[in-house]
This record gives sequence, structure tokens and C-alpha cells, in this order.
Amino acid sequence: MSSAAEQEAERAVGRPAPHGEGHRELNGHLGRREGPDGLRPPVWPGAPTPLGARFRVGPDGVAGTNFALWAGGAEAVELCLFDAAGTETRLALVELTHEIWHGFVPGVRPGQRYGYRVHGRWDPWTGARWNASKLLLDPYARAVDGAEGNDFSALPPQVYGHVRDWPQQQVADTVRDDRDSAPYVPKGVVVHDDDDWADDRRPKTPWADSVIYELHVRGFTKRHPGIPQELRGTYAGLAHPAALDHLVRLGVTAVELLPVHQFAHEDHLLRRGLRNYWGYNSIGYFAPHAAYSASGTAGQQVGEFKRMVRALHAAGIEVILDVVYNHTAEAGERGPTLSLRGIDNKGYYRLQSDARRYADYTGCGNTLHVVQPQVLRLITDSLRYWVTEMGVDGFRFDLAAALARSMHDVDMLSPFLAVIAQDPVLRRVKLIAEPWDVGRGGYQVGAFPPLWTEWNDRYRDAVRDFWRGALPDVRDLGYRLSGSSDLYAWGGRRPYASINFVTAHDGFTLRDLVSYERKHNEANGEGNRDGTDDNRSWNCGVEGETDDPRINALRRRQLRNLLTTLLVSTGVPMLVAGDEMGRTQGGNNNAYCQDGEVGWVDWSLLEEPGPRGLLELARRLVALRHRHPVLRRRAFFSGRAQGADGLRDLAWFTARGSEMTERDWYAPTSTLGLYLSGRDIPGRDALGAPVVDDSFLIVLHAGSRPTGFVVPGAPWAEGYEVVVDTACEDQAGVPGRVHRGGVEVVVGARSVQVLRVTG
Repeated sequence: MSSAAEQEAERAVGRPAPHGEGHRELNGHLGRREGPDGLRPPVWPGAPTPLGARFRVGPDGVAGTNFALWAGGAEAVELCLFDAAGTETRLALVELTHEIWHGFVPGVRPGQRYGYRVHGRWDPWTGARWNASKLLLDPYARAVDGAEGNDFSALPPQVYGHVRDWPQQQVADTVRDDRDSAPYVPKGVVVHDDDDWADDRRPKTPWADSVIYELHVRGFTKRHPGIPQELRGTYAGLAHPAALDHLVRLGVTAVELLPVHQFAHEDHLLRRGLRNYWGYNSIGYFAPHAAYSASGTAGQQVGEFKRMVRALHAAGIEVILDVVYNHTAEAGERGPTLSLRGIDNKGYYRLQSDARRYADYTGCGNTLHVVQPQVLRLITDSLRYWVTEMGVDGFRFDLAAALARSMHDVDMLSPFLAVIAQDPVLRRVKLIAEPWDVGRGGYQVGAFPPLWTEWNDRYRDAVRDFWRGALPDVRDLGYRLSGSSDLYAWGGRRPYASINFVTAHDGFTLRDLVSYERKHNEANGEGNRDGTDDNRSWNCGVEGETDDPRINALRRRQLRNLLTTLLVSTGVPMLVAGDEMGRTQGGNNNAYCQDGEVGWVDWSLLEEPGPRGLLELARRLVALRHRHPVLRRRAFFSGRAQGADGLRDLAWFTARGSEMTERDWYAPTSTLGLYLSGRDIPGRDALGAPVVDDSFLIVLHAGSRPTGFVVPGAPWAEGYEVVVDTACEDQAGVPGRVHRGGVEVVVGARSVQVLRVTG
């Protein structure tokens, strides 16, 4: 550091934070216990639990709000109340219990906006970044107001704890900025809701019977013609009958919502005229994102979210939240000071040995220090809140490996996983891990303990590679189609531990997967450097959109192949909103900042016969899955001969009609048949009776020309009925076609046939 910079940094460290203008102090100086003339002070002692702002009736029957904030290491805490004009009133919280600053303020009612100023040392070199000039969002705030109220072209310099534009940029984060941030940052809102959910009935769909539908609240509803304009892009829009009708007719059992925790927009996006669209930049773990509310942001968003959950439950659909507890919107050491950094930087974040800098296992600048008890408490309190008070049914944990790290390495006995396993509320809900992070040893597919399911990217890669003709053999595909027993058949885990997907929110859409071989992310403003280059896609001969009818027909067939493969595979299928009707992002495989037509579902596609046909096929396949337990097994296949006739519960066939040998598994091939026996399904139904179903033969052929396939005869089957044939553009005429066992049937180029055993 230069001499001048050192001197300025030292002056900043020692400079008292100014109170500025437009505020009142009701307590006089910090720590004062009496009000004017010896009257009772405006802040009563209150209680250290629960954390956050809770409206209640206090001593003497007086209504007010209890405020409690954990701020380990802080020297003082001020509660800041804001009226409708933005005037700030500061109250000192002088009660301190186990590092929790607390007080009860009579007369503070629901709708009150508030924040905190936390006093302490400014010494970034040791990880101390307290700065009372910065208004901080309560980590336990149940509603947030003002996050979208300012149309910034960049984050204002006042929201940074350090002087962002300090001339010596290499030390800029060490020089304290004493400008008041209150006019520029979101505020918490006091919320009171005594809803007991007595009239709600959770669907409680068993894992094996689940079909997940990943959607974005805003993107799914923004262009839907059946949703009133004023409700589009909101929780109320998703609860509208037009939205529910699509979900119910499709047959999905759960929606997995992209992040709905309150999030913030990054400075680098604002400077490019963009916004964070996906929402993986959380700043409030208890608050539903205010911008998705049609009813208001002064607490009304909480009730609107609950009404959405109720509507989905009434339609038989569970609600799973995609949650981002691995990092926050405060980014690295040069990021803004919005909440946790200013409350206790060292207590909330993982720091490097050079405590000025952050350990980053997420690629987003910081990582929450989940080993710390108060961080673990924040996360688990948040999770329980969303289950017990907001009605949700499960969670998908973004970069879950980062949460499973103890000190440095991923540890499946980590405090986070141990707490979840014993928690009486959380162990009963659906838990999905994105089983990796960007740190060393972060790839953990197949390693999470029982209770957890996982996004199975090995399924995604194998299926994509097979249909683009890039698999050297079908060994890996065999595991993926049958539940990935090589990954999950341990510790009592079941086939439904595998969340099977071909596409997700990040990456190509299903249509783009068959239309592009290269990403086209120029609109993101990063020189097409962002987004993965490992797309495992095939454009069918032309990059992007084309008028060539032959190529478009092939692409539609590939869409049918991918959808069919996903929905007949063992495990839990996950669809992405819009894929069932061929939605495109124009080749953008990282649309995290595309809050517009690129990122939104285009419902006008259903005016075209191709997308309508794809949607009908998706509905048919989901319904087939629901009707037949052999397609949603609760236990892994044994592959062993059973009964007098020696049939297996799972058998694999070559195009010659013979069972696969060890040599066949290692040989290059584009054709594979799998036989699923419906008579050997483990388990019993609710009344204790054996589960018996039809048997199926599924033939996958990725070759560029039609092929013959000898369907197995006795004892496997006397005959077969074709249920699905993706070689046919119109599936209406497919059911009813029959074949005798032992005969050769024609399988179209690049197609799937699903055949039901008839005898």
C-alpha cells in the first residue's frame, strides 16, 4: 500500500460514522437506558428469540415488534425505522444476549420498514468490515421493500462499505466509505401473519411417482395469453387457472421454482443495461422476491406467495424451491455491503488465510461459512420457515457441495448434512442436491447420503451423447436408463435418488440442443465468453433456425426422442418449462440476465402444429408413466433370472433379438432394446397386495437409417402393441399397431419405440 493510501485508510478506520441528515435519534446517545425526563425508554428489553422482527403483544398488553439481530463482535447496533417519506428514526438496541442484540419497540406494527446500522472496527486486513454508515438488511426479514424501486444504471457508490472508486484499486476495498447508503438499499418490512394452513392439503407425492417441472415464476407467466396482463410475471399469475390448467393437463406433480428468495442485481449487469433474471444472487433468505408480487411490496407479497402455494396444492402439485444458501449478493471483497458483510463479515463468510479476501467455492465471489453455528442456524431457520409458514414441499440446493464442506473439503458428515438428517421438519420434505461446486473436490454426484436426491448430470450427458451419435458404446447409457445403480445403489438409496434431466435452466433448451452446436450468448454482453462450451449438442446439419423442411423434421424427431427417453427412464424425470412445446433461446445457453423474450416461455408456439404435437406427446408420456408402476420403480432392478421360465426383471437386447453379452456392451452400436418386466416389481401397494403391471420393450435407435429389430418371442412375449413411435410426426395413429413376438420389425431412423407386451 502506498503511504498516502495507508494514511487515508487509517483515517477512515478511526473516523466515526456520521448520522447524516433526515433522521432522528430517540435514545439520545448509544447505550442510554432512560428516555427524556426519566420516562420509560422507547425500546424495551424484549427477547433474543426468535431472530428477526416479530410483531406481538408485549408487556402490559402493549402491541409492538420485537427485534433481534445476531451480530457477533459488534460494538453497538442501531435499529433504523423509516416512515413513508423515507425519514429515518434510529433506536439503540442495548440489550445483548449471547451475541444477539434485541429490543421490543411499542407501537411498531406490520408494514413498518426497517434496517440496522452495526458499529465496530474497520480493519479489512483482519476481516473486520463494520461500517455504521451502511444500512443493513435484516437477514431474517420476511418481506423486503425498495429493492426494485431505483432504476440504477450501476450500483451507487454509497452501497459499498469501501471507497469503490479509490485511485489505488489494488487497495480500494480497505478504505472505508462513510457516505450513507440508506436511500439506495432495500429495507426489511415487519410482517404479521397467523395463518395456520388448516385448510391446505399437501399432495405428498411419493418420490417414485414424481414428475418435476422446473419453471421461472416471471418467465412462465409473462407471455401467457390466458393470464390477465396485471398478473403476468407474478405469484398470482402462477396461481391463475390458465397456468394451473397447463400444469395439470401436462401431468407434472411438482413445480421447481427458480429462486424466489429476495435477490439483488449485479453491478456489471446494470452497467450493460441488463438485470439478474434467474435470481441466483440472494440477499434475503426469508423474503419472497418482491418484484414477483402483483399485490404490493409492503408485506403483501407474503400473502400472495401463500395463496399461490395453496392454489398449486389444490391442483395436486407440490412446490419445490431452488435455494441459494452457498453465497450471497455481496460478492467478493469489492462487492456491496448490503447485509451480512456489515453485520459480521468473519462470522458469516469463509475467508482465506489473508482475511481480507474471501474463499470462493461458488464462482460468485464469496461462500457462506456453514460450519459456523449462526450461519447454520440462519439456513435451517429459513428452510423451516418456508416449510411450516409458507407451505412449500421441498428444496433444490444450488451448488450443494459448497454447503457440505467442513473446513475445506466436502464432507458427507458435515454439520449441515447432519443437522438436516435429524431435523424433524426438514428430513420429511423433498431434498434435491446440485451435487457439485467449483472448488477442489467439489464434484460429488452419487455421494450424498440417504434422504437426498441429486441432479444426475451423468444421465444428461449419456442421453445427449447417444442421440447425437457420440457414445463409444452403450454401457453408460444402460446404467442411466435403469436408475443409475452404479451411483445410487448404496446406503439404502433408491432409483428415485436420481433426478434425470436432459436440459435445465442453465444450458440449451431442448429445441436449441438439436438446433445449435455452439453457444450464442452475445446478448449477455460478455463477448460470448460466458456459458459452457460442453453442450453435447447436434444441430442436425445447420446452425440455428432454418427453412429447410428436412432438417426441421429431423429436429422435431430428435425432440420426440429426447422427451421419450427421459420419461420412460427409471428415476425421477425433470422437465423444463417450455421444452414440451419447443421453446428456443436462440442458442443462448446462459440466459441468466435475459429478462425478456429470450428468457420467457413463448406460448404463441402452440399456434403451430409441430409444438402442439410435441406437447401432446409429452402429455401422453407423462400419463403413461403415471399409469404404469414398472416405469417408476421404487427399487433397483436385480437383472437375475426369476421364476420357472427364467425371465429377468430387466433384460437388454441387441437388434438381433438376443440378450446382450459382455462383448455386446463394449461394442459400438446405435441400437439398444430394454425389457421391463411388470410381474417382478418389488414392494406392495397400500393394501399390502403385490404390485403387478404390464411389461414393456423399449427400443432406442440413434442410427441415421432405419433398422430391423427382432422383438423377443417366448418366454418374453407372445406379442407387442406399439404405444409410442417417435418416427411418426402424429402419434394419434400409433397405438393399436401390433407385432408377434420373434419377428423383425422396422425401427425408423433416429427413433424410439415403446411397445407393451400383450401376451
